[in-house]
Amino acid sequence: MLTFFLCITLLGLAYKFYSPFVEKQARINENNETPCKRFEDGVDYVPVSPVKAFLIQFLNIAGVGPIFGPILGAVYGPTAFIWIVLGNIFGGAVHDFFSGVLSIKEDGKSLPEIAGHYLNIYFKGIMLLFTAMLLFFVGVVFIMSPAGLISNLDVFKDTMFASNAFWVLAILGYYFLATLLPVDKIITKFYPLFGLLMVVMTTSIAIALLINAPQLPKIENLFAFLNHSHLTHELLDRDPNGPPVWPLLFVTITCGAISGFHSTQAPIIARCLTNEKYSRPVFYGAMLAEGVVACVWALAGISAFPGGYVELKSVLAQGGPGLVVNQIATSYLGAFGGIMAILAVAIFPITSGDTAFRSLRLTIIDAFNISQSIKNRLLVSVPILTIAYFMTKIDFSLIWRYFAFSNMLLSTSVMWLATKYLFQQRAFHWIASIPAAIGTAVTVSYIMTAAIGLNLPQSTSQPIGVVVGVICIILLAVFHKKSYTK
Repeated sequence: MLTFFLCITLLGLAYKFYSPFVEKQARINENNETPCKRFEDGVDYVPVSPVKAFLIQFLNIAGVGPIFGPILGAVYGPTAFIWIVLGNIFGGAVHDFFSGVLSIKEDGKSLPEIAGHYLNIYFKGIMLLFTAMLLFFVGVVFIMSPAGLISNLDVFKDTMFASNAFWVLAILGYYFLATLLPVDKIITKFYPLFGLLMVVMTTSIAIALLINAPQLPKIENLFAFLNHSHLTHELLDRDPNGPPVWPLLFVTITCGAISGFHSTQAPIIARCLTNEKYSRPVFYGAMLAEGVVACVWALAGISAFPGGYVELKSVLAQGGPGLVVNQIATSYLGAFGGIMAILAVAIFPITSGDTAFRSLRLTIIDAFNISQSIKNRLLVSVPILTIAYFMTKIDFSLIWRYFAFSNMLLSTSVMWLATKYLFQQRAFHWIASIPAAIGTAVTVSYIMTAAIGLNLPQSTSQPIGVVVGVICIILLAVFHKKSYTK
């Protein structure tokens, strides 16, 4: 139990002591006029209070990522806690903070437009491709996963609501409305309430687990998993005794640690904040809150099964992380509490899926300088959602593989973009550049190891990724010396 409390304490201390240092490097100026004041249009540029903005941002980035990812990563044991906490504080929260700050400073624009400004048109094109790809995959995943969760509830057994196809269409219908309507019609009205629901349900699960005193492996055994733990789920089409912690754990637990998807959500809130000074509590703070959620579900995955990791792997093999959520919620909160928890878990991905498609619309509109008329919004949204429907017919594991890779690749790209910004400001760029180098090493190792990539032996792929990361650090040191000694 000490492990869990230590993780939560570290996340709190990071906000108190590390986030002000990160904020200082970003050159926040509370006297600058924010985009919502300059471009208020009643559609996307709408002033929102900082409390509402925090809850909306928290809900937008959360989804099932900090629930499913830690459950899948729990088969590694308490090593998952190390990655969640360190990845969140030094990677994910910094990533989310600069995603929001850069968007605010660039008139609330989407990521590819920002990349074009700070780098070049070629990098803008690459970012546009991967941003659009990730947003689309996120949207599709967040149609399929909640539809599967809701349709499998016992309360709907032997009714029309037990049909997965019914819920796919219902969720798509909601996405259609949420993508087109002004941000203050649905998102700013209901999402703060849904955000509070996530807080309440996560707290309930955490208290139930702590009361039942689950037994965690001793903290001195944390690193024992590094050499022999193996993940056995659908991310790789390989031997079930496949890659150890490096690099797969870093790709399995993304939301809660670091996720490129979050950078695509930042412009939604960047267009609504009324002052730059709210960037730290809204963007950095929301990511730390997601880290708490991830720790709770990692705790649940590690400790809630009497048979330990063997039993967890068995449940995952039977029904994936959704079945794990079902069993944990029902076991610890009773039948009614279990249903409410599962419904809440189903709501969270829906609220991320609709903002994923909304962000995709904004990204396309920004990239091609299209006006925000209802006609143009329909012309962009209808084809996207139609294709998404047909993508739900494809194997979920295939969609998840590409989502996992593009998610890590995009987060790494954003960290390099933040590095470039900090270089220009002659600020302490290492807060972004070191995580960027580590992300590069993970991404290279993963694509060389994974079946969707080069499918190389671990003995070859893992060292290559590490070498690439070291080269990045060396080059950074050279550029630092040249830039900061002029």
